[in-house]
Amino acid sequence: MAIAPRLISLNLGSQTIGLAEFRIQAHGGLVLLDYRLREIATDPTSEEIRRAQIAVAVREMMSELHIKHGAVNYALPAQSVFARFVKLPGLEQEKLDKIIAFEAQQNVPFPIDDVVWDYQLVGGGLEEQIQVVLVAIKVDLLDDINGGVEEAGLHTSTIDVAPMALYNAFRYSYPNVNECSLLVDIGARTTNVLFIEPRRIFSRSLPIGGSAITGAIAREFGESFEAAETRKKRDAFVGLGGAYAEPSDHDLARVSKLARSTMTRLHAELMRSISHYRAQQKGSRPDRIFLCGGAAGMPYMREFFHEKFQLPIEFFNPLRNVAVSEAASASGVAHSAHLLGELVGLALRSVTACPMELSLLPASVVRRQELERRRPFFIAAAACVVLAMLGWSIYYTRAAQVTRETAELIQQKNASMRGAETQLDKLKKQITSLDSVATPLISATNDRDFWPQILEDLNARLPEADIWITELGATSGGKLLGAGEKRVGETTPATAPPVSGAATKAAAAGTKSIDGILVRGLYLYNPKQQEIVVDYLRNLASSPFFVVDPKTPERVIKSNSVPNDTDWAFPYELQLTLRKPVKLP
Repeated sequence: MAIAPRLISLNLGSQTIGLAEFRIQAHGGLVLLDYRLREIATDPTSEEIRRAQIAVAVREMMSELHIKHGAVNYALPAQSVFARFVKLPGLEQEKLDKIIAFEAQQNVPFPIDDVVWDYQLVGGGLEEQIQVVLVAIKVDLLDDINGGVEEAGLHTSTIDVAPMALYNAFRYSYPNVNECSLLVDIGARTTNVLFIEPRRIFSRSLPIGGSAITGAIAREFGESFEAAETRKKRDAFVGLGGAYAEPSDHDLARVSKLARSTMTRLHAELMRSISHYRAQQKGSRPDRIFLCGGAAGMPYMREFFHEKFQLPIEFFNPLRNVAVSEAASASGVAHSAHLLGELVGLALRSVTACPMELSLLPASVVRRQELERRRPFFIAAAACVVLAMLGWSIYYTRAAQVTRETAELIQQKNASMRGAETQLDKLKKQITSLDSVATPLISATNDRDFWPQILEDLNARLPEADIWITELGATSGGKLLGAGEKRVGETTPATAPPVSGAATKAAAAGTKSIDGILVRGLYLYNPKQQEIVVDYLRNLASSPFFVVDPKTPERVIKSNSVPNDTDWAFPYELQLTLRKPVKLP
């Protein structure tokens, strides 16, 4: 699957529409660039008004996010889709496909040709039952919804179901949760309940949501649905009941009781769903409950469910493994993370293999995607045919002429190159002759400059005070050159300094060369005493002319005198090895 650098997710909720833009990181993770949420403040039972407001809301959010067009993954609300969980015996894939097609015809309450349906296998194998998730939606309803989305400038890539997108986001965000978890998505019209276990999933849609609280408020206060929705957002919270004191404001107390009454009904439905899951699906009792959805953010909702279930209750955070950009953080993502589960799950469909990969695509989108997949092959095939015909025509018309012209050109070049070859041979002989004459001269010039450079380097690295040089001498194989036998005996070191590789090769070849320098001098009585000679040796370690190891100064420095209070100066001697020996004339 080709991964786009930018991903657009759209969640068509019952009352809250969400649009988000993601970017894919280099390692495959997601980054939430920005998002927008819009609420449709009208009675959700009016489908025509609702769909018109969805189209307007999508255009507004695209404008705010600076999205003009692009591929989109969007989720359908649960109440628009028929879902059924079926268990089948473990069979080969070919037989399994036929049985699933038969089960779809039996379970979908519409003619199979009037719906778009898909299925997903969950768990199971040849030795155990396989759970099949069947989903279907009527063709005309799907075309209507998809037409509204694409009119806004988006191109459909994947159409998922909101609970299944939420399931993918949960598995991505909580990969290490192995116990049975109950994910409660409290929406406007319905509450989607997902039982999540390893290799098992079950979902139910309960007809109780945030709009049930709004309807109860509208009846209690005798006002319109829009006014009741405003009152709910402003004043509503779930009454704690029991020993907790009621609010002093009578209207707030009435609203809180209505909210608690509605949530109590929802709790009863959840208990029936748990009993059904354990009895019919052979599932486990939930060990933890996660809350999400628009109505889940109502104050004291978490405390209410904890009171009723006596289980750990927490808000579902789909952004645990998703990076968040500064723009998204500025939009208050920390307060609305529980509303972004479907958007994250939809984006994951384009990034990685998800445990639930349902897709309800209209026939028009399927044809378009098929053509887009084949278009590169069509273009390449047509280009190949045209190029082949053009190439052969040019080849047959020009082959003979090109061959003749090439042969004549090669003959002309060969003739001119033969003359150039003769001239090059003469020049090579002249160069060889000149090199034999120039080599001794170049060597003598280099040797002439060598000794002044040695003296300048020795003087430049000498400490500023309290030490000086009194005598320099050249050595070969550790022996001082140009000294008498007595003098040679005085200057021969107790331990010969290390000889460079070049000096060793010269000695092996039987040629004499100057491979070292003998430096004698004096240093004054000073605070450092003999250490000043070691400082000089360390300075010489960076010299390009000498091989000096400052870690073993005893191999280079020779001094038999010990500083005392009587003498004012003390001799020292350095046996320095040249990096590049100088050949003797």
